[in-house]
Amino acid sequence: MNVLSRQTPASIAFFDLLAEGDRDWREKPFAERRAKLESMLSSAHAPLHLTPATADPALARDWFQRFEGAGFDGVMAKSRSGAYQPDKRAMLKIKHERDCDCVVAGFRWYRKSERPAIGSLLLGLYDDGGALQHVGVCGSFPLAKRYELVDWLKPYRTNAARNHPWKGELEDSAGTRQPGGQSRWSQGKDLSWEPLRLELVAEVAYEHMQNGRFRHMAQFRRWRKDKEPKDCTYAQLEVVPPEELKAIFPVKP
Repeated sequence: MNVLSRQTPASIAFFDLLAEGDRDWREKPFAERRAKLESMLSSAHAPLHLTPATADPALARDWFQRFEGAGFDGVMAKSRSGAYQPDKRAMLKIKHERDCDCVVAGFRWYRKSERPAIGSLLLGLYDDGGALQHVGVCGSFPLAKRYELVDWLKPYRTNAARNHPWKGELEDSAGTRQPGGQSRWSQGKDLSWEPLRLELVAEVAYEHMQNGRFRHMAQFRRWRKDKEPKDCTYAQLEVVPPEELKAIFPVKP
């Protein structure tokens, strides 16, 4: 355990107080819970942290823009007078969202339908070396749209495997990222996919790009028949300057 803690150190960030010993704080207003939490952690130091909080909209907007470079999706907004409500969305998540044009290089079947339906579209962007990198998927289509996409994509399935840059390996010798890699979120899910000819471009909305791929599932916006697949590169993405985590969670001596 000591070796693991040194190799992969962990921190914990507190943002709300639900209980203090045997005392239940959940019915108290958030402003009171937060004030008590700040008092309890006033002398805490790394690896224990307290999330920043403010009632100043201008400061919140500054955090929203500045700390995206540290990998944060956005900011949370809570009612100061609200009690804690378990299993309810009693807060607002204000997330970043940007548009990106991607090559649609493949798809996965929808597993919850008795007839053929499209589950998700596999997205790619060309890197500086001209390799098509798998950057994520877009999905969450209504069922009617999933059925419609079967016919829409059919012409692009013909001879799609021929010379397709994604040969099925997770990463080839040239360092091209492929679809199908397992992660702690996939946990053994069927990630098999079907190739498409590299002729379709889709505009998608995404929240955050991390390590060259979308952190979360992108949302389909429209087909871009006016754009060539070769023009779907990383160069179109807005680069967010990195912001050190220590600016958010300072290390106290």
